[in-house]
Amino acid sequence: MDSVLEKSAVKRVQQALLSNGMSGQIKVLADSARSAAEAAAALGIEVGQIASSIIFKLPDQSPLLVITSGRHRVDTELVALQLAEDKLDRVDADYVKEKSGFSIGGVAPIGWINQPKLIVIDQALNDYEIVWAAAGHPHAVYPTTFNELLKCTSARPLIVSKN
Repeated sequence: MDSVLEKSAVKRVQQALLSNGMSGQIKVLADSARSAAEAAAALGIEVGQIASSIIFKLPDQSPLLVITSGRHRVDTELVALQLAEDKLDRVDADYVKEKSGFSIGGVAPIGWINQPKLIVIDQALNDYEIVWAAAGHPHAVYPTTFNELLKCTSARPLIVSKN
């Protein structure tokens, strides 16, 4: 599993942690953390503490990063309405890789190869003292906080789900 830390995407996240003055250390999980439920089980935490990075496409074709609590499914109509956009489009794995430099299951909120112009963060993540985000690989995560994510991503806090 040590080879996970040698992956270029994980190294980009490590560099972003350092350049943003974040203290969290990347943790390599024995089991995959491709979903919020898998990550929470591997870490022994609540699913809501997982900060999932979900990418959508805005009408101008640019990426929108939604950092959401693992306890929520993003309500695309609600988010589009709050952003005054007509709609949000789902994207495929190729779009995710091209825009972020990460593969689905390991998309980090930091360390992108092409920084998204718009990032929103689920206000529900502020319910937790510590949240965990993907670190560039399905077996890599790092601890952070709502405020730290807000600061280092310049994300806009939103309600992303009605439940």
